[in-house]
Amino acid sequence: MPATKKTASSTIKKKSSVKEKPIILITNDDGVTAPGIRNLVEAVKDLGKVVVVAPDKPQSGMGHAITIGFPLRMQKLDIMEGVETWQTSGTPADCVKLAVDKVLHRKPDICLSGINHGANHSINVIYSGTMSAAIEASIESIPSIGFSLLNYSMEADFTGARKYARMIVEQILHKKQDRHLCLNVNIPSVDADLIKGVKVCRQAYAKYVEDFDERKDPTGKKYYWLTGEFKNFDKGKDTDVWALEHNFVSVVPVQFDLTNYELKKQLETKLKF
Repeated sequence: MPATKKTASSTIKKKSSVKEKPIILITNDDGVTAPGIRNLVEAVKDLGKVVVVAPDKPQSGMGHAITIGFPLRMQKLDIMEGVETWQTSGTPADCVKLAVDKVLHRKPDICLSGINHGANHSINVIYSGTMSAAIEASIESIPSIGFSLLNYSMEADFTGARKYARMIVEQILHKKQDRHLCLNVNIPSVDADLIKGVKVCRQAYAKYVEDFDERKDPTGKKYYWLTGEFKNFDKGKDTDVWALEHNFVSVVPVQFDLTNYELKKQLETKLKF
């Protein structure tokens, strides 16, 4: 029986049937060597091709700042086995921009930011470098997720955070998502077996009641140190703060469009120009 001759079309068909692994961009605001980003890499590295582009130093509270008027530097590191890793002198938002333009040369399939050391629930999303990186990806039409663990310690136990980060990323990768999808995920700082599950929530109206502690330096000049106490003004049971207080992982869908559409409708009828 003569051997079957392979045609060019059959070869092309075979190649096209091989599905490429998704490209997973990972960044953070605690710096490229922070334990949180290493735990996030470990949680998802077998789900696709992971590339890390993260700040070379902590950038907490940086918000959506970008670097203008100063050069950005980027250096390749060999600190995570089997994972292409870059550190930059820029902000978390800068990292996403550089990753797309200079490292990946295309948009990744998903961008993950974190795992942040400390809460990014409620109003914290506005100030968070972690979430600003995720929002920057969303602006660039890249589905994104920011992860935060409610523990500021560098010695924090990330077992539960790894488990739920992987669970959520798997579901997002396996279904076609809105290209502007952006999720703010917070994980309670309790033993993994005490986490009750996941709740999709709204952002609570909760904030820091702030004060500036006035002090003097050794030369006698005044300086100010920001302090404050976190207050939850929202009694709803559908908020991220409520979920976290009751040992649930909170998932809040966020967006970069800050338009208040309900107020817009009211103003269109009330204001006369």
